[in-house]
Amino acid sequence: MSDKEYIGTANSLDPVIQKNDLLSISISSLNPEASLVFNMPNLTATQAPTVAGNVTQASGYLVDQDGNIQFPFLGNVKAAGLTKKEFKNYITTELVRRKLLLDPIVNVRYLNYKVSVLGEVAHPSVLTIPNEKVTLLEALGLAGDMTIYAKRDNVMLIREEDGKKVIRRIDLTSDVLFTSPYYYLRSNDIIYVEPNKSKIESTGRVNQWLPIIFSGLSFGAIVLDRLTR
Repeated sequence: MSDKEYIGTANSLDPVIQKNDLLSISISSLNPEASLVFNMPNLTATQAPTVAGNVTQASGYLVDQDGNIQFPFLGNVKAAGLTKKEFKNYITTELVRRKLLLDPIVNVRYLNYKVSVLGEVAHPSVLTIPNEKVTLLEALGLAGDMTIYAKRDNVMLIREEDGKKVIRRIDLTSDVLFTSPYYYLRSNDIIYVEPNKSKIESTGRVNQWLPIIFSGLSFGAIVLDRLTR
C-alpha cells in the first residue's frame, strides 16, 4: 500500500476517502433546530448487499469524480484523500468558523465499505463491512474460508492505487502477513484465491475425458437407435 493511501503515523490504519465512496454525515449541537438542516436525507442512494446476503438501501453523500461532496451551506467540500478524522475535523472547523453551529459534533461513516472475495473459497461474494474495518483473514472467513484446492502462498489482492488497478501477491503461510500493509483491507479491494496444482490437473483431466465420454455416449445412442428400428 503506498504512503499516499494512509495519512498520519506509520502505524495508522485509517483509510483515506476515495472517489465513489458513499458517506453518512450526521451533525448535532446544542441547538437541535439549527442542526436539523444539516441532517436532511441526502438524495444519493444505493443498494448494498450485507454479509448476511440481504440487500439494504443506503442514502448518503457520494464523493464525485473530482473528490468532492455537496454539503449544506458549505457547498463543494473536498473529501477524497482525507481520512475520516481529518474530514470530520474540517467540517467541524468550517461550521464553527462560519458561525453556523456552536460546538458541533460531527460523525462520519462509510455506507459502501465493501470487499469482494473470489476464487477458491466456499462462498465467493461481495461483502459489506458494517464496522469499516476487516482483515484479509476475516474476509476469507466471511466467505466461508478457502477450499482444499486453494493456493495459500500466492493470494491475489487487487486494489486501486493512485487511480490505477494494481495487483499484490500475499503469502498466507508467512507470519510476515500480520505486519503487512495489506493485512487490513480497504474498501473496494478484490481478493482472488487461485486454485493449486491439484485442482488445475484434475480439471485438465476432466476436460481431456469429457470429449471421449460425450463421443462414446453419442455413439451408443446411435447404435441403440439403429437396433430399435
